[in-house]
Amino acid sequence: MSVKSSRRDFFKQSSSVVLGAIVLPSIIPSTALGMGGKLPPSDRIVMGAIGVGSQGKSNMRDFLKLKNQVQFVAVCDVDKNHQTEAKLLADKANLNNDCRIYDDYREFLAKEKLDAVSIALPDHWHGIIYSAAANKKLDVYGEKPICRTIKDGQTIVGSVKKNNIIWQTGSWQRSQANFHHAAELVFNGRIGKIKTIEVGLPDGNNVIGTPPIKDIPKVLNWEMWLGPALKVPYRGISHWDWRWILDYSGGQLTDWAGHHIDIANWGAGLERTGPVEISGTGVYPREGLYNVPIEYDFLCKYANGIEMRVANQSRLVHGSGATWYGEKGWINVDRGRISASDPKILLEVIGNNEKRLYKSDNHWQNFIDCVRSRKETIAPVEVAFRAISVALLGEIAMTTGQKIHWDPKKEEIIGNPRASRLLSRPYRQPWTLPTI
Repeated sequence: MSVKSSRRDFFKQSSSVVLGAIVLPSIIPSTALGMGGKLPPSDRIVMGAIGVGSQGKSNMRDFLKLKNQVQFVAVCDVDKNHQTEAKLLADKANLNNDCRIYDDYREFLAKEKLDAVSIALPDHWHGIIYSAAANKKLDVYGEKPICRTIKDGQTIVGSVKKNNIIWQTGSWQRSQANFHHAAELVFNGRIGKIKTIEVGLPDGNNVIGTPPIKDIPKVLNWEMWLGPALKVPYRGISHWDWRWILDYSGGQLTDWAGHHIDIANWGAGLERTGPVEISGTGVYPREGLYNVPIEYDFLCKYANGIEMRVANQSRLVHGSGATWYGEKGWINVDRGRISASDPKILLEVIGNNEKRLYKSDNHWQNFIDCVRSRKETIAPVEVAFRAISVALLGEIAMTTGQKIHWDPKKEEIIGNPRASRLLSRPYRQPWTLPTI
């Protein structure tokens, strides 16, 4: 039986068919048919989704726009309303009512036979669930930032590499023409040797106060939402405002580092290394539940002499985005715009004999193409880890008030036990990071 017929023609029944004495599901992933994850272009990628709130459903929609290339067969979320909405999205695309729903990612990973999974969760869950999916040898489309701590990130990177899976980070700016053009101009020396970089991220959320304790909605598994984080009463922060609480996120700093720091690294050729020295200051709320920095400003020095300043956008001349300063001028790029010290720089064309950066016109299509070809995606795991590491090291420098010395090869802080403790966060039992 051909793989195509076995997956798309033969098994058309909505539940299962019997072949001899074996019951087979109606959707068969490539891995179950001995293809090692490789698929011919005619077969759809069998996918599931873990975390199907606003971003998770948005990613599902983007995958489903790739007509006849992807089929979602299962979704998992701690909120039953999210489950229902995502199931309806999948069922509408599949023209059936077969998409399965789960409350617990562990059951989802144990029962589902998939080619790939799309994951969008609060940051504090990333270390455990990203690694668990990789250890199931599923290709992963995972949202940025890929980790809440350096230790989480090291575990994720190790799990991805150990299992040789395809990873795409949701840093979709890499698949946008203006970001690619800006980075490629810088990479090819159009503004000369890079001296400094400025990265402007959104100003912090200045909400002060503590929301009142509320009854847990019947549709929400709050205990599972918290997972490895400290157990606290429910205050209505589960689907958005968790970003302003350090237990779950680093605020605008870590929320956006996977975008703009990533682009800054790309153009400067720093995407697979890290700074050697980090120092800076932050402004934190004096009271209330929301405790991430509302202002931040830190300087990173690299071994090659480049200095990168990361700050909330109102502190910087060019505001948001990545700005590279070279010997011959500067280039700034942000969502929807690109500018330079001399507009003529932006009209230059990269020649065939020059260095070309990875090109993608559609971030979700790039992932699917790489699932088929087994080639590296445009936003691979190590590159995403290096981008968020800059922000996490800046967070440690601001928290301790000390200059941090970092070894980007060994990925460890040098000579500072106090700061080194902040490379990880304690997990609430029984949750633990998997071993690599």
